Amino acid sequence: MAIEAVDLPDFARKAINLASAGLGARPVFATDEFFAPLERLLQDCPAVFHPGVYDDHGKWMDGWETRRRRGPGHDHAIVALAASGRIAGFDVDTAHFTGNYPSACAIDACLAPGGPDETTVWTELLCTSPLGPSAHHFFPARVEGVWSHVRLRIYPDGGIARLRVYGTPELDLSRFGDEAVDLASSLLGGRIVAFSNGHYGHQRLLAPGPAINMGDGWETRRRREPGNDWIIVHLAARTSIERVIVDTAHFKGNYPDACSVQAADLSEAECAVDAAVTASSLYWRDVLPRQQLSPDSIHDYGAGMIEDIGLATHVRLNIYPDGGVSRLRVFGRIAGAGTP
Repeated sequence: MAIEAVDLPDFARKAINLASAGLGARPVFATDEFFAPLERLLQDCPAVFHPGVYDDHGKWMDGWETRRRRGPGHDHAIVALAASGRIAGFDVDTAHFTGNYPSACAIDACLAPGGPDETTVWTELLCTSPLGPSAHHFFPARVEGVWSHVRLRIYPDGGIARLRVYGTPELDLSRFGDEAVDLASSLLGGRIVAFSNGHYGHQRLLAPGPAINMGDGWETRRRREPGNDWIIVHLAARTSIERVIVDTAHFKGNYPDACSVQAADLSEAECAVDAAVTASSLYWRDVLPRQQLSPDSIHDYGAGMIEDIGLATHVRLNIYPDGGVSRLRVFGRIAGAGTP
């Protein structure tokens, strides 16, 4: 079942899914995968149900599903996060599991960049909590810290369609030095704050690597009224923007006619509430004046095209009047703690 953004808890709206396969999360271990493999648990798309579809082990299910236990114990699975980071909360989704979902779950985490082993110390972030059939279950994390892996425990067995681990990648500033990096990247901590429309999707606009198809980016519905569409990104760090890439890969008959980029430094804002950020964006300065776009192309705007507006923490990509963009990259050097 689709969830409207307004129904999401704050941690799910303001963080990224560190357990996203599209960002690089991967399955590590499962006690059992008899009915459905662990890798499906991490897929970015919503779980689907195909009536009448069976494989050699039984009903085909879109998620991770273990066999029925006939003795003591419980099943568990370990997942390597796309990037080490701070976890704010979880969505344990039992979509389409109506008579074969676990009664409860718990989640642990560890920091083991080289991978967990028998000596790894796990910390419980979610104590044993009840689950229901075919529903999203949102749980806040109860312990703060930086983690690289999570362990999902299910009691005693059954199926989970999707696991979302909402958090923020831990940005190691010393790693980059004076190098210009893509601070809009999800893997560094860039996140989407708000958008005018995302009818065909928006989650992958800041993902690493090139888009694989037209569904792998941000695309709006066809605009039938005056105005234009836009999307606001909170950058991973404060920066002076040096280069912007707007990629329309795969968008051939539905790319925007033009684009522009505005930016602002909200680091001193007392309360950077998303709604307030959105309202203020109307008055941000142009860092990239309006530019014509082409279909299925990488548009690279660098020196001579980018306006020097000082430091920025947020950008707003405007598209005219509507359409699709596969990737947005915003390059700059990370401003030091003492930078004015």
